Amino acid sequence: MSTVLPLNKLLLFCMTEYSIASSVTNTSDGSFACEPYVASLFEIQTFFKDLEKGEIMEGKVSPTISDAVDYKGFPADRAKTGGWVPAALILGIEICERLSTMGIAVNLVTYLGGTMHLSSSASANVVTDFMGTSFLLCLLGGFLADSFLGRFKTIVIFAFIQTLGTAALALSTKLPQLRPLPCHSSENCNQANGLQMGILYLALYIIAIGTGGLKSSVSGFGTDQFDEKNEEEKTQMAYFFNRFFFFISLGTLMAVTVLVYIQDEVGRSWAYGICSVSMFTAILILLYGTKRYRYKKSQGSPIVQILQVIVVAVKKRKMDLPYDSGLLYENCPEGSRIHHTNQFRCLDKAAIVAEGDFENNNSNSRNPWKLCTLTRVEEVKMMTRLLPVWATTILFWTTYAQMITFSVEQAATMHRTVSGFQIPAGSLTVFFVVAILLSCALYDCLIIPLWKKWKGTPGFTALQRIGLGLALSTLGMAAAAIFEVKRLSVAKRHTVATTEPLPISVFILIPQFFFVGAGEAFIYTGQLDFFITRSPKGMKTMSTGLFLTTLSLGFFTSSLLVSVVKKVTGNGWLADDINNGRLDLFYGLLTVMCALNFVVYLVCASWCKKVKDGQSLAKIEMEKC
Repeated sequence: MSTVLPLNKLLLFCMTEYSIASSVTNTSDGSFACEPYVASLFEIQTFFKDLEKGEIMEGKVSPTISDAVDYKGFPADRAKTGGWVPAALILGIEICERLSTMGIAVNLVTYLGGTMHLSSSASANVVTDFMGTSFLLCLLGGFLADSFLGRFKTIVIFAFIQTLGTAALALSTKLPQLRPLPCHSSENCNQANGLQMGILYLALYIIAIGTGGLKSSVSGFGTDQFDEKNEEEKTQMAYFFNRFFFFISLGTLMAVTVLVYIQDEVGRSWAYGICSVSMFTAILILLYGTKRYRYKKSQGSPIVQILQVIVVAVKKRKMDLPYDSGLLYENCPEGSRIHHTNQFRCLDKAAIVAEGDFENNNSNSRNPWKLCTLTRVEEVKMMTRLLPVWATTILFWTTYAQMITFSVEQAATMHRTVSGFQIPAGSLTVFFVVAILLSCALYDCLIIPLWKKWKGTPGFTALQRIGLGLALSTLGMAAAAIFEVKRLSVAKRHTVATTEPLPISVFILIPQFFFVGAGEAFIYTGQLDFFITRSPKGMKTMSTGLFLTTLSLGFFTSSLLVSVVKKVTGNGWLADDINNGRLDLFYGLLTVMCALNFVVYLVCASWCKKVKDGQSLAKIEMEKC
């Protein structure tokens, strides 16, 4: 049974709901396309029922959101769902996630070395592997959210998993059976046994699973509470991104100050217990707002769509491309098509029409694993063009990893007392967070106005911010190498007990924290901007996941580099006691690697700029035609 609506009613719906539609077409699945949007028959019927009730006036904002539903599955009411109240509830769970993850990461290396009696290199690798796995699992969380669970269910499930993980970690640090006996001398130190490390690893990786699934959906679910088609809500969404980054920094600041102090002075089990309780409370608060949220309809996983293009292109690799790209398969609405490009033409073969591509010889029943649209192919090309910049930003996060591993170990050996108060070694990362906040404020209040007056653009481009972040991280590693030379010279002159701090102030480490922290402020926002604006509309979640994998691979690269250096130099560079090693040479190696990586990045950024300029020129020419 089909329902036929008069064309004038369809046009009225499109013009009232979208204000820009000029044509209406009937699609194969019974929906109606209001170029460039697609409205289901149910949405149109709901619209006219409300119109008949007098709830909608022509030319005014619709009371429902066309692409979102409420908790019952009905079109979301603009007045009763979304906005700042539900967004604030979502931001609350992000604070707790940062509190748990960073509160564990920044001070874990001291627990592994001081309590579990691991070497400095082994302790650093445990931390970087934990962080790397957390960010890598964001891809799994994003896939589950896009394909099966939806963002809200994904957040609740994985937040609960993280709660269990922090509770298990609190238990493992509380029970004396789960840690080795204290050391009274360096000769009688026994490392934690397999069972003790196994319980610790289990707790950490349960937390990593929770963090990965949670982090993949929080920002997306927050932006779902605002309607991009409404100018007022679109402005609010821009503020949401700023506040989201602020809340990330706030959670990190609380972690490296309050939580680290509780770990060192009260007890680690108390600190991790606080993380578990706070996350559980955040879940209850999140569930309280169930009726107020807007839920976006799932559009399928971008990972599957990318795999479809690759698989089909491989299957048809021996076929010849047509002389005219217009002969390649395309059925997307005109307004949503992407202009064909000549790069990566091997992927174009996925859009070649061949026998058997359609099921039951029906032109509307295309098998996506046998034939892809040209627009889908171009979307995969757009994602491919992100890879050079993606690869050259990985090393930044390798330098970042040193700030929460070896830099914390350095701080633990130095004089940290100020007016009778001893600063926890892990709390030195507070200068890292301060550098981020100061850099953001300086950029917003000074650089953007000056740059707009001089260049006519609101601040640096995404590529410029990424480049600045890479340059600052190189300076940070150079500063770390220089001041480690100073610290080692003091260590050699003073033969002290392992528990007694060296007579050198910990504040000489501030420059390395400040340079890398300022670098993160630029590279994080630059990467996020680059990956979102250069990716196709339907793959924004995928591009965000791609960005987060640079963090993951940066941490894993740190683990690999430490392992290689340890194997090549033995106890020469990365000794079990860093006072007997040459950490300055390790930092020097990273400085050289960062400098070379920066040169490669400049080449890649120049190529990306040319590609974008060429695409813009081609688009202008097409519009002229």
